[in-house]
Amino acid sequence: MSTVASIEDQYTSGVYRKRDLTIVRGEGALLWDEAGNQYIDCVGGQGAANLGHAHPKITEAISQQAQKLISCPEMFHNDQRAELLQKLIGVAPTGIERAFLCNSGTEAIEAAMKFARLATGRTEIVAAMRGFHGRTMGALSATWNKKIREPFHPLVPGITHTPYNNLEKLETKLTENTAALILEIVQGEGGVHLGTEEFLKGAQQLCNERGVLLIVDEIQTGFGRTGKMFTVEHYGIQADILCLAKSMAGGVPMGAVLLGERVGQLPVGAHGSTFGGNPLACSASLATLETLKAENLIAHAAEMGDYLISELQKIESPLIREVRGLGLIVGIELKQKVAPYIASLTTKGVLALPAGLNVLRLLPPLVITKAQVDQIVEALSETLTQEAV
Repeated sequence: MSTVASIEDQYTSGVYRKRDLTIVRGEGALLWDEAGNQYIDCVGGQGAANLGHAHPKITEAISQQAQKLISCPEMFHNDQRAELLQKLIGVAPTGIERAFLCNSGTEAIEAAMKFARLATGRTEIVAAMRGFHGRTMGALSATWNKKIREPFHPLVPGITHTPYNNLEKLETKLTENTAALILEIVQGEGGVHLGTEEFLKGAQQLCNERGVLLIVDEIQTGFGRTGKMFTVEHYGIQADILCLAKSMAGGVPMGAVLLGERVGQLPVGAHGSTFGGNPLACSASLATLETLKAENLIAHAAEMGDYLISELQKIESPLIREVRGLGLIVGIELKQKVAPYIASLTTKGVLALPAGLNVLRLLPPLVITKAQVDQIVEALSETLTQEAV
């Protein structure tokens, strides 16, 4: 174990399961450890590194803004915040009118649930099985994984779960007490499961008919990850509340809750955030939006995602049950636990994520090249064929 790792392990909280790897530098879709070994990053900051690492437009924006103003709470107006809000609503799906800015995905979910209760006067929330929405108490209550939920009971009351892609069951769940339905279009942590068009459009219709607000969690899939700016665009779904974070500011912590007309006017003082919408994060987010457009990265993500999925589907391995995904969020469901194969990939210069016990998840930066995709496929092919046990 390196000196850096031993120091970190001595003083950190202990709540993170750490890999035996010390990352010290990144550029584009690549990372380097302290020994100088190079890796293609398919962890992608768990979805936060859509623009890759050390993108010059992001580093320049951060540097320039840091010399002007870093902190400015929303009790004051600010130039960077105003410009970001205007541009964010400009790229948002139809029907989105306003935004609340925060610092992370779980904060966005907490705010969304509060806003839904305020707007409807109702108290209950319905979430989907296999869904993951965060680890703070409200977001955790909407998250399905019992392993991370149960140690913290009692959770927030009034939050129940329904099977994903099952419209018949959903009809029985949405009642006169339901404030909101919260869904991921692609269930990332839950195994990279995609919603069907029938289910998603049916869910929106049910919400509209029953006075329920539709909260869509695009924390991992927003800002080009799936080959559209937002995944709802693939299905023509109109969210009442859209939750964003992760890659929103090029790797700088930031989140947002986009609000549609059905939410109505929120009371002054109903919610707040000390660091939410700070000028530094806003500047980085503006640079992110500009870079996505200038470098045509959303179309590139669609192209590279289609290519990656098609190449992975060609791998003939007894381990593979299914390859699925949308754009550059890809899951490879195995017939065995993925942990040893993720470790083996690391030795071949590819960093990957699990999504549950038996799904290997890939979240490469949108800046990834075709040559790098070929390297990923080659490493996976070797790992899942030569090392099949």
